Order: sequence, then structure tokens, then C-alpha cells
Amino acid sequence: MKLYRNPKSGHCHRVELMMSLLDVPYETVDLDMANGAHKAPEYLAISPFGQVPAIDDDGTTLSDSNGILIYLVSKYGDDAQWLGKDALEKAQVQRWLSVAAGEIAAGPCAARLVTVFGANFDHEAVMAKAHDLFEIIDAALNKKTFLVAERLTIADIAGYSYIAHAPEGGVSLYRYPNIRAWLSRIEAEPKFVAMAKSPIPEGA
Repeated sequence: MKLYRNPKSGHCHRVELMMSLLDVPYETVDLDMANGAHKAPEYLAISPFGQVPAIDDDGTTLSDSNGILIYLVSKYGDDAQWLGKDALEKAQVQRWLSVAAGEIAAGPCAARLVTVFGANFDHEAVMAKAHDLFEIIDAALNKKTFLVAERLTIADIAGYSYIAHAPEGGVSLYRYPNIRAWLSRIEAEPKFVAMAKSPIPEGA
């Protein structure tokens, strides 16, 4: 399987982490996005919005990180384990996927886009959104091992990358002990793979 990525993208890392946890063999194709490789016609045929990540699984192509997570566990994993064992778990997993695409993207992801990639967002505003979100997540993880169940689900995989690397966007995790413990549990998984690190701004 080919994974088209930017090695510093949390969206790409969540897919890479999932493939590693599932023991899916893959090769990475790093796109030169600064020079427009993600807008080339051959890449747009795989990812019509010109976004990373995208995969090519023996001719089956797919983009959108959360969609790829569902594809991977449905084809190579155990649906019940990763997507939910009953109606409530499935609904809770979907809720956290929505948070990953919504509040995480608008908060810690956006803050990191400013510091790592020079994105033109109001840095103070997106950092504030990140802290508001982390207050909620830290409370949700009180006395819980993972976000949905006492095991990893794709909810945890979708949330991990941008939360773990939030300090690179100037968002400290110091105030969130439950989040830090949750990140450590994910990182302790035997098949865990890390994302490339970027400098942490002073004071984060």
C-alpha cells in the first residue's frame, strides 16, 4: 500500500499509526507540497481536493484521513474492536471522529499550522479554542483508559496526533493530566510509530 503524505501532517500520521497497529505493510510517498505536488493532475486523480493523506491499496485509491481509518480497520482489522462493539460504542466513536474533523482541526491543528507551516490564522483565537477543547477532553478521560472503551478504538487514533503535538502550536498540555496519561498509553502500544517532531515555541 502507498501512503501519500506530508511527514509533519497529523492527518497523515493518524493513518500511518493505524497501518502500523494493524500490521499493514506500506510505503510512504512524501509530496513536495511547497512546490504544488498535491495539485498535480496525477495526484488529483487520487485525492480530488488535493489534500493529504491519500492511499493506493493495490489500485483502490482513497483520501480523507478518517475515511481511510474506517477502510483500514474494516479491511485489515476487527470492526467491532476498532469501530464499536454495540450501538452506543459505535455512536461514541463517530462523535469523536466528528470532533477530530471539527474542534481538533479548528483548535490544536490550526494553532500548529500557524507555527509550523505559517498559516494565516488568528493564533491567539485558535489556541483558545484548543484549550477549551482540552478542558472537555481532559474531563472526558477522567477515570477512563481511552476515549470510548477500555481499549483503543479509531477515536483515539483520530485524536492522538494533533493533541500530542499541540505544544508545537504553542498549546501547553501541562494543565491536562488525564490527556497526558492517555497520550502515554497510546505511545506505550508495541506497534506505535511517532510523527516527525517540530520545534516547540518558547513558553508552550
